[in-house]
Amino acid sequence: MTGVSGEERRWRFADFDQIDGVPCPCGTAKRAFRGVAEFPGTLHITEICEDAKRHYHRTLTETYVFLECGADARMELDGEEVSVRPLQAIVIPPGVRHRAVGRMRVLIIVLPEFDPADEWFD
Repeated sequence: MTGVSGEERRWRFADFDQIDGVPCPCGTAKRAFRGVAEFPGTLHITEICEDAKRHYHRTLTETYVFLECGADARMELDGEEVSVRPLQAIVIPPGVRHRAVGRMRVLIIVLPEFDPADEWFD
């Protein structure tokens, strides 16, 4: 898509309905904005499954924004369980072991850009 004078657009657009989901330790993630110089991270819509695996990242910071979840939804963070509900958010710095407990749909902001090699398991 180009601007009025044929210049390349400066803004970016993602349609998550058009992005294929990929397996991840939490369930299935749709990832957008990889390689966009103006945005130093990636944006994910993740469908969390019942058997999400505890993991951590050595360099990535993730911010979870809970879009949909059941009344019993929780996050396990370094062994502590925290109840969550829609429209709450949690920042998860590098090194924090984490997993979602229960089915949920989350928006995840990942900084810097997501790297699948930075998923670690104990």
